[in-house]
Amino acid sequence: MTFKTRTLPLALAVTAALAGVVAYAAPARKASGDLTIDTAKLPPVNRFVKTDLDPSKDPCKDFGGYVNGKWLASHPIPSDRTSWGAFEMLDERSNAVQRQIAEKVAAKQNNTGVEKIVGDFWATGMDTKTINAQGIAPLKGHLAAIDKLSNKGEIADYLRTSASKGENVLFGFGSTPDYKNSSVNIGVAFQGGLGLPDTTFYTDASKAKVLQAYEAHVAKVLTLSGVSAADAAKQAKDVVAFETRLAKASKSRAELSRDAELFYHPVSPAEADKLTPNFPWTTFFKSQGLDVPAMFSLAIPSFHEEVSKMLGDVPAATWRSYLRFHTVDEASPYLSDAFVNENFDFYNKTLRGQKAIKERGKRVLGALNGAAGEAMGQLYVKTAFSADSKARMEQLVQNLRDAQKARIENLEWMTPETKQKALAKWAAFTPKIGYPDKWRDWSGLRTSRDSYIGNALAANEFNYKWDISKIGKPVDRTEWGMSPQTVNAYYNPSMNEIVFPAAILQPPFFDPKAPDEMNYGGIGAVIGHEMTHGYDDQGSRFGPTGNFENWWTDADSKGFASRTDKLVNQFNGYEAAPGLKVDGKHTLGENIADLGGLNTAYDAMKKATAGKPDTVKDGLTRDQRFFTNFATVWRRNFTPDELKLRITTDEHAPANFRAIGAPSNMPAFANAFQCKAGSPMVRGGDQQVVIW
Repeated sequence: MTFKTRTLPLALAVTAALAGVVAYAAPARKASGDLTIDTAKLPPVNRFVKTDLDPSKDPCKDFGGYVNGKWLASHPIPSDRTSWGAFEMLDERSNAVQRQIAEKVAAKQNNTGVEKIVGDFWATGMDTKTINAQGIAPLKGHLAAIDKLSNKGEIADYLRTSASKGENVLFGFGSTPDYKNSSVNIGVAFQGGLGLPDTTFYTDASKAKVLQAYEAHVAKVLTLSGVSAADAAKQAKDVVAFETRLAKASKSRAELSRDAELFYHPVSPAEADKLTPNFPWTTFFKSQGLDVPAMFSLAIPSFHEEVSKMLGDVPAATWRSYLRFHTVDEASPYLSDAFVNENFDFYNKTLRGQKAIKERGKRVLGALNGAAGEAMGQLYVKTAFSADSKARMEQLVQNLRDAQKARIENLEWMTPETKQKALAKWAAFTPKIGYPDKWRDWSGLRTSRDSYIGNALAANEFNYKWDISKIGKPVDRTEWGMSPQTVNAYYNPSMNEIVFPAAILQPPFFDPKAPDEMNYGGIGAVIGHEMTHGYDDQGSRFGPTGNFENWWTDADSKGFASRTDKLVNQFNGYEAAPGLKVDGKHTLGENIADLGGLNTAYDAMKKATAGKPDTVKDGLTRDQRFFTNFATVWRRNFTPDELKLRITTDEHAPANFRAIGAPSNMPAFANAFQCKAGSPMVRGGDQQVVIW
């Protein structure tokens, strides 16, 4: 079983995905019924103030310290967090809004539609008495089925049956636009099956202590599930060895982030069957209630080939231990306190350095958003998103689009032939703002007030069947990959779209009371960032309609690579902690987007403010305020363990380097703060990176 939300591999986000966040606090409005939000009870927004600045720091030498140093020193990480900054503060605000919605809906009688889903999830999730009384009982049927497995045929059949319920612990399967024909969805099977965040945790000697702690965690979960301590210890070794073998046949996060082609390996089911004889895909499609297609993507074929071999040579007892552990482990957040606490102790405390577990309400909201985020979103946008915010955002997007077009037209390093193709892609961009024009239909999801994990399982199966039902059908370009209450944004290359959920429209990103330059340095840079993802090292491999195609001349491709290599070298030079270097290649796509996005936002800001007096405010000129607010977005503290984990798994550089990386390549920054050549924040000559 798995409760992990499947995400499109190339929906590139502006920052690591966070829980839902409320939009800038508009006056409270009526939703359906009496769902009025009391904005006075919400945490304050986080906007730049003059006193944040540290005048003892020279912005030309330490711009991050100048803007964020004092704030970071005075805002320690709360005990229930592993990082703390602008995004997390907005997350707290979001939780406060969503909690008001959930509590009011749960208190109502005879709910229908999305209110029933939200109310049932909240009521059962907060009913700790029933959850603790049930213990592991809700999984007894699952565990009994696993205990009966005795040979590879039965194991393969179990994998197919569990997958049909959306409970596949071994690999990912779902729908995705065809790379060669993005108007149609195809099936895609992807690697999976690992309990640790990356393959390197199994293969890198420097992470041996984490692997050892994981083995102890596996043993504890098995013990909680009813296995004797002695047997659990032995089985845990088998499970870790099993996963290590899978890891060696898988691709790392760093490899996946920088090669979009890895996600696309088109084969016929018959061809796939030859590669994985112990797990025939023809049979798998039928078991999922699907027609056997002419083609699907068997991504990372080496992984699936190894799974087939393991079905043939790994003892059934080891398979039972592996399936039992993952079934219980992934269900643990929905079970009684003993399971919840063990899950927290390893995945949050040991792996990330989190000191205290989040209070139950926040955890239930996180589960609700993962299971039915757009259902909550329908209620959210009625209470916390103004039409004025959407209109202003639409204008900002258009201004950024105009600025990006001008920048492409004026590129000196690109030939007219490639430039024409780049502009064709620009013209085909689709922006989505706030929330979907067409809401997803949730009428098939059956929830109740009987069982928290029962509701989670029902949503899991419902979401899986909804997803695979799209295979072979036209792509619905009205769909969103994020809920409106998510403080994030993304670019999806298969649809050539930029998406900005309602929740990101608040300080320090967007503030109706702030001058233009502050908004352009905040949300403007985010808009530019997502648009530039269409032209980063992977997004640039997709054309105007979202097809995977090469629209570059050889000369321009080489010129682009020489420029991105400079950016790789720049970020390779950043050290997040002693001995902990940033991986410039792994983070390249996000760094390209930051650089292009900030340049584009600056151009748009200059055009929007042309002819207006440059009034000094808070001791800062207009350009200084622009760059200062950009840095404010990236104020963020991390626990040491969280920082280490992100260096390995996150496609984004640590926030403090994002605050300085792009500005240091811009002459406009040097001019704004009158920085001299040779200053740390002035990259000149061959060191300066100019791309988009």
